[in-house]
Amino acid sequence: MTGHDTTPPPPGRYDPRRGGGPRRTAGPGPGTDGTRRPPPRPPIGLAERLALNRTGTFDWDLDSGTLDLDACGLEVFDLRPDEYGGRPGALAARIPPEEGYRLDAAVSQAVQDGAPSYGTYFRVLCRDGTPRWTHAQGHILRDRDGRPYRIVGLVREAGTEPADSGLLRSLQENRQRQTVMVQQTTAALSRALSVADVTRVLTGTGGARRFGADALILGLVDNDRFEVIAVAGLPGTTPEGMDVSRLDDTLPLSDAALSRRAAFLSSRGELIARYPRLRPYLDRIPTGSAVFLPLVAQDRVIGALGLFNAVPKQHTAEDRNLALALAGVVAQSLQRATLFDQEREFATGLQATMLPRVVPDIAGGEVTVRYHAASTGRDIGGDWYDVIPLPQGRTGLVVGDVQGHDTHAAAVMGQLRIALRAYATEGHAPETVLVRASRFLAELETERFATCTYIQADLESGALHVARAGHLGPLIWDAAGHTDWHPVRGGLPLGLATAFGQDHFPETQLFLEPDSTLLLCTDGLVETPGEDITAGIDALAAAVRDGPAELEALADRLSDQLWARSGSDDDMALVLLHRAPSAGTTAATPRFRLHVHQADPSGASEVRAMLRRTMDQWRAGPIAYDIEVAATELITNALTHTDSGALVTVELLPTRPGTPGGARRRIRLEVEDRSSRWPRRRTPGETATSGRGLMMVEALSDSWGAEPRGNGKALWCEFALPGEE
Repeated sequence: MTGHDTTPPPPGRYDPRRGGGPRRTAGPGPGTDGTRRPPPRPPIGLAERLALNRTGTFDWDLDSGTLDLDACGLEVFDLRPDEYGGRPGALAARIPPEEGYRLDAAVSQAVQDGAPSYGTYFRVLCRDGTPRWTHAQGHILRDRDGRPYRIVGLVREAGTEPADSGLLRSLQENRQRQTVMVQQTTAALSRALSVADVTRVLTGTGGARRFGADALILGLVDNDRFEVIAVAGLPGTTPEGMDVSRLDDTLPLSDAALSRRAAFLSSRGELIARYPRLRPYLDRIPTGSAVFLPLVAQDRVIGALGLFNAVPKQHTAEDRNLALALAGVVAQSLQRATLFDQEREFATGLQATMLPRVVPDIAGGEVTVRYHAASTGRDIGGDWYDVIPLPQGRTGLVVGDVQGHDTHAAAVMGQLRIALRAYATEGHAPETVLVRASRFLAELETERFATCTYIQADLESGALHVARAGHLGPLIWDAAGHTDWHPVRGGLPLGLATAFGQDHFPETQLFLEPDSTLLLCTDGLVETPGEDITAGIDALAAAVRDGPAELEALADRLSDQLWARSGSDDDMALVLLHRAPSAGTTAATPRFRLHVHQADPSGASEVRAMLRRTMDQWRAGPIAYDIEVAATELITNALTHTDSGALVTVELLPTRPGTPGGARRRIRLEVEDRSSRWPRRRTPGETATSGRGLMMVEALSDSWGAEPRGNGKALWCEFALPGEE
C-alpha cells in the first residue's frame, strides 16, 4: 500500500493529478443526481460584448489628427460608414456646438493637467433629431517627454445615467448660478432711477461679472445715431468716431440695435471677420468670446449691450437664454430711467423758473446763493431762497421749505415766494411779512405748510432783524473766526400758525460785524437720514470755520463737503451774506445784539445763553458770571419799569491808550429801552424785596451809567478783561 488513492474522481470534480478546473462530461448526459445538463453555449467575443452594451471604441492619433471608430462607435453616433471620414470634425454633424465645447474642454483640461485619462458626458443629436446622452472615456498615451500622441478609449450610449452623475449636479449648479446672476442684476437695477444710475450699476464693482463677462459696453439709440454711454473692463477709451456713430451694420452694437438680433461670437477672430472695421483696434478687444444684445422695451429698440470674455467660448443654450434674459432686465431699467430723466428735467425746469434768476448787487457787502435739487428720488422739493432789495438801502434775505417733494410743492413754493417778496418790498417789518405770508398760505387751496426764515439786513449799520417760522436760524462767522448759531425766537410754520391762531413771529435783532459772514440754509444741508440733526449743524459750523474766506469758494465747499456727501436725498438752498470791512478801520469790533420783547418772560434766559457762549469766545474768565448777572438785572428793570421791550448790546471794546485802565480791553453791556424816565439808584432796607438792581450793577462792574438814545435811553456798564495790562 502506497497510501495514495488511485481511484479517479467522479465527473465534474476537481482532479489534483491533472490540474485545471473541474472536469465536465463531453455532452449532455445524466448528472450525479440523474438529471440532464443543457448543451454548451458558444463563447461571446469582446466586440460582441461591447456591442451588446452599446459601446464602441475609438483610436485618436493626435499627430495625424485621425480618429478611428469601430462599427459600434459609429452606431453610438448614429453614423453610417460612408458618412464618416475619419476626422474629428466629421462628428460635428451629430454633436451640437455647445456639447462639442464641453467635450473639447474635458479633453484639453486632462491634457494640460497631465492626467492619464478623462471622462465626460455629452449629448448627440440622432438622425431623427432626438437627443441621446453619450459618455466618452479615453486613456491618454504620452511619449518619454510627456507629450500626448494618442488617445484610446470607449464611447457608449449613457441613456439616463446623467440623472445620477456629476454632470447633472454641474448643470443644476450652473442653473442656480445663472438664477443668482439674474436676481442680483435685477435687484441692483431696481434701485437705479436715472440713466446715470443704470450706468453706475453696470460699470461699478462687479458690474460685468453679474453678466458672466469680463468687460462690457453699453450704448443708446438716438434717432439714426448710436451713442456709447458706458464702458467697463476694456483698456483705453472708446476710439474717436465710435463713441457716436451712424446706426448701421458696420459695428456690432449698432448692428444688433438695427437688426434686433443677438450675436454670439466664440472668439475675437470671429468678431473681426464679421466686423472688419474693428481690425485697427485689436489691442483693445479681448481675445475671447463676445455677445451683442439688442435692448428692446415695449417693442422699441433703446440701445445695445456688448459683453466680452477673456477666453474663447462656445455659448451653450443656457448661456444664450441667460444673456437674453439679462438684456431684457437692462432694457426695462433703461426705459424706466429714460422716462425718469425726462420727468425730472421737466420738474426741475419748472422749479428753476420759480426761483430768482439774478441775485442783485448790494451796497456794503456781497451775497451768493446755491440751490441743488435732490440728486436721488423722482420728485423735486419746495426749497427756495430770495434776495430782495428793500427801501433805504436795506436787503431782505429769505430761505424756506414747502412741505413735500413733488411738483405741487414746487408750485406752492413759487406762489409763496412771490407773495412774501411783495410783502417785504412794501417795507413791512419781518414779523409782519411772515404773518401775512402765513395767512396767504392758509388761504390757498392746499394742505401744505412751509418753514421760513426772513432777515431784514442793514449793512451800513450791521443791524439784522430776524423772524423765524419753524426754520433754522442764521449762522454768523465773525472776523475773528468765531462761528455761532445765534438763538432766534420763532413761531410755527407758515400756514399752520394761522390755522392754529398763533400767527405771531417775534423779531430778534442781531448785529453783523464788518468783515463777518451770515449763513442761511434749508435742512437739506444739515440733515442726514438716520443721524441727529445737531451733528449736521455742528458739521456745518466746522466747515464754515475751516473753509475759505472767499464767498463763492465757501459756497462751493459747503455744497461739495456737506450736501453732495450726505446722500443728496433732499433739496438744498443756501444764502451767504458778507459785510465788507468798514472804511478806515483795521479791525472789527466784536458785538451782538438781541431784542427782548415786553411780554416774553423767556427773553432774559436767551440773552444769558448767548452771553455764556460769547464770554467763552472772548475769554472773559471769572467776570463772565458778573456780566450775566448785570445783564439780567438791567433787562428786568427795563421790562418791569417801562412799557417797551429791551435791546441788549454787548461789545468787546479795544484798549484806550492814555486813560486809566486803557491798557486793558473791556466788555461793554448796554440795555436800551424806549422810556424817557431816568433810572434812579435806590438804597433799599434789609426787608425790601426790590430796588437792588442798580446797586448790584455798580458793585459788579468797573463803571456804569445812562445815556439818552433818541426816544429812549440806554443803561450801560463796562468790565475790564482780567489778565490784560
